[in-house]
Amino acid sequence: MTALGVWVSSHFMPVQSGNRIVFLGSGGARIVVARQIRASGGIWMSLAGTELLVDPGPGALVRMTGSRHRLDPTKLAGILVSHRHLDHSGDINNMVEAMTMGGTEPRGVLLAPEDVIGGDNPVLLRYLRPVLEKIIPLKEGGEYAVGTVSVCAPVRHRHRGEVYGFRLTIPYLAISYVADTAFFPELAEHYRADIIIVNVVRLKPSGLDHLHLPEAEELLRTAKPKLAILSHFGMTMLRAKPWELARQATERTGVKVVAASDGKCIDLGPYEDRK
Repeated sequence: MTALGVWVSSHFMPVQSGNRIVFLGSGGARIVVARQIRASGGIWMSLAGTELLVDPGPGALVRMTGSRHRLDPTKLAGILVSHRHLDHSGDINNMVEAMTMGGTEPRGVLLAPEDVIGGDNPVLLRYLRPVLEKIIPLKEGGEYAVGTVSVCAPVRHRHRGEVYGFRLTIPYLAISYVADTAFFPELAEHYRADIIIVNVVRLKPSGLDHLHLPEAEELLRTAKPKLAILSHFGMTMLRAKPWELARQATERTGVKVVAASDGKCIDLGPYEDRK
């Protein structure tokens, strides 16, 4: 571990549970991403036999193919993009090509805001659109099915452009991903789940339209998940040692809180409710 707590993927061995989350990156904010102080590849989710990729930022394909967790892009059923900013969508075209074997095997679903897909300056290149099975523009409150997973975009976020988080549901388990946003009190109700992943760019209030740590803790105290995972760290979070901040947040909120790190794999089995 470095002074900023960067782990390489070789420190995390594959887990045996069928349901898991693999962090292809845990960095956010422009300086962290530009310098790759933390990787920015997004989040791989294996849920009830369906493989999904959330927010494929720069380096997603490289992080995936270099992972020890046996992540095969041709097995992806879908790609979910919260918004068009490059730290969340920069590798979308590489991932569509990889998912479809260079476009030779059309398949897969893309869920993304309209300004990622269309308009005058789309992130998704037009020549790749025919190789996807479905391209679905996200709408506030929209509900979608990708393989065995029910996906909801519960509320539009308060961030530049069109931004949505996701609530993903399979039997016995619900997972929420709170993407970039300024805080508003309704967040907790929209994202109640067994596991909540929260993008926390800043340690303290900054006036930016990103959550800082005290706001993330307020969300968790209200939503009361079984597990909370902090990720998408900017420099102030990294300097303060995210793993220590997660420990302190656990004490303050009464919720089990962990910090994401590059390559970290979380077995979801212990959080499934099979009663």
